[in-house]
Amino acid sequence: MSTTPPPQALADTNPSTDERAADDGAFAWLRALGPRGRRAFAGAFGGYALDSYDYFTLPLSMVALAAYFGLDSGQTGLFTTVTLVVSAVGGALAGVLADRIGRVKALMITVITYAVFTVACGFAPNYETLLVFRALQGLGFGGEWAVGAILVAEYASAKHRGRTLGAIQSSWAVGWALAAIMYTLVFSFVDDALAWRVMFWTGALPALLVIWMRRRVHDAPEAVAVREQSTEKSSFATIFKPGLLRTTIFAGLLSTGVQGGYYTLATWVPTYLKTERDLSVVGTGGYLTFLISGAFIGYLTGGYLTDRLGRRRNIWLFALLSAVCILAYANIPDGANTLLLVLGFPLGFCMSAIFSGFGSYLSELYPTAVRGTGQGFTYNTGRAVGAVFPTTVGFLADSWGVGGALVFGAIGYGIAALALFGLPETRGKELA
Repeated sequence: MSTTPPPQALADTNPSTDERAADDGAFAWLRALGPRGRRAFAGAFGGYALDSYDYFTLPLSMVALAAYFGLDSGQTGLFTTVTLVVSAVGGALAGVLADRIGRVKALMITVITYAVFTVACGFAPNYETLLVFRALQGLGFGGEWAVGAILVAEYASAKHRGRTLGAIQSSWAVGWALAAIMYTLVFSFVDDALAWRVMFWTGALPALLVIWMRRRVHDAPEAVAVREQSTEKSSFATIFKPGLLRTTIFAGLLSTGVQGGYYTLATWVPTYLKTERDLSVVGTGGYLTFLISGAFIGYLTGGYLTDRLGRRRNIWLFALLSAVCILAYANIPDGANTLLLVLGFPLGFCMSAIFSGFGSYLSELYPTAVRGTGQGFTYNTGRAVGAVFPTTVGFLADSWGVGGALVFGAIGYGIAALALFGLPETRGKELA
């Protein structure tokens, strides 16, 4: 049974002041999940954090990889594009699996996939093999967030869903921080020619999470009931039927814009700091600390605001602020590295706060029977198309410089803002 009482039950009670305070407290969203929901939250949080960790092993090692294999900016940018394009396939397939075999089983498959191929990247003998392994890593990487977000969204109450999914989203910053710490340690003590391999080998960590999830995490009972009672198997065709076609198109555009802007920054800021700002390994790690700290707080703040302002207003607000921050960050004059350090915090804050509403918003746009398919397809199609942005920056970097090319990411946030005109507001919607 659901741990959250139905709306009519709430209306028939007369809660005490203490009960109302508990319902509105800082951690009311966590209490509302109940014991099973909190275990699902822990599994999704850990899975997404390690997904982030495995993803960032590449951007953080990019300079060393380029030197080892003798790559230009276009070739290194292709790593990210291949990862994100293949992740669209993996994410879309994981969404269908989530509707057919359950959220938890699909989640474990995605975690195992990205862990295995991240480790394999560390054994790549040449550029072409590494590109293939990184593409296969994208199969698992693409599915984890969509499946984990749905798993938790179906436990969360409508009142707290934005904050709950914002907290899940914050785990991306946790994994990013772990990757930055590991990068600083590994590249400080190991020669660059081997250090990038060691970074990939540490990607085996997610296997430990799968062992725990197998015993402790379960799908929300309501979702299981819908799946068992459904007479129609979920497929990609179902989200392109007249009732859902408009939602699918505009949700895909929204995802494309936000992720195009985000992955432009996530991929190229470490390279920008090292090559154009001449920062050392430790110096780059220090600057990334400000960026990642801002990201973590941004995820939590955005989750809160998406419940208070609504899904659409929250995304509109931070699309504008993210574009402004990119333009400011890319145009800081030479020698003003203190300003570069300080501006990293609002940059990380804004580009992450916009993501906080995604888990709740996409979950609310689709009915339970096709929620995995719809969310998995739109989120990851956006990721694939948005992958064009980091590659474009890579090719422009040789003539414009990395800093100048970064402004291309602002275009993505403009696309996201426009896409919202085709989507409804869903704040307060019960999932059924």
